[in-house]
Amino acid sequence: MDLNNKIFNILLPIVTVSFLLVFMPFSIFFKLLQFIRGCKESEKVNGKVVIITGSSSGIGEHLAYEYARRGAYLTLVARREDRLQVVADRCRKLGSPDVAVVRGDVSVIKDCKRFVQETISRFGRLDHLVNNAGIAEAKFFEDYSEISDVLPIVNTNFWGPVYATHFAIPHLKKTKGKIIAVASPAGWSGVPRMSIYAASKAAMINFYETLRIELHPEVGVTIVFPGLIENGNTNPDLLAEVFYYHHFSF
Repeated sequence: MDLNNKIFNILLPIVTVSFLLVFMPFSIFFKLLQFIRGCKESEKVNGKVVIITGSSSGIGEHLAYEYARRGAYLTLVARREDRLQVVADRCRKLGSPDVAVVRGDVSVIKDCKRFVQETISRFGRLDHLVNNAGIAEAKFFEDYSEISDVLPIVNTNFWGPVYATHFAIPHLKKTKGKIIAVASPAGWSGVPRMSIYAASKAAMINFYETLRIELHPEVGVTIVFPGLIENGNTNPDLLAEVFYYHHFSF
């Protein structure tokens, strides 16, 4: 038995390296061709149906405007219905043929099911699901007096996209559609006072990296890593403090 293990330990690295040397260049070349093709053939979204969560402000709002300019049908989802109506009116003026407004909280399973169902009932299909809704709180982890206080961040940033994706996948498969996940560089690197936010985004990233493999080639998955975006919730003093701690933690 010991002899077999020694032989196996010798042969395994040789076989593994040989396999990589033979097949890795072909894999890299194939992925390069796919990348070049994707750059040359940008998707036309005119007439396609798109759900955007967290579309009452910030990134989600401006994604809605961009889709509208390109002629997409939209379902706008957020908790602030009055603000959504303002965004929807502008989307119609920018060129969207029809815009549905759905008040909903992505951290609530039944809300996620409802906005997907309402989209299908109104438009008859779904081409893109944009999981953009997210919240953050700058706070040292040890300062949470109740551990349950972290749940809104995790439920919105991670479970919200999971719920929406679960209900959307059957419809996206029918259209060879796409899932767009708005993540954050914080999911790659720890940011002091943002531990729960960073963890929720890291979970989101790994979830969609896995789905990218599971759903290929029927449904595409794009993970976006935007930098800081100024909006009504931006607190410059708080951001400066976060960056101070981040800079001096290395």
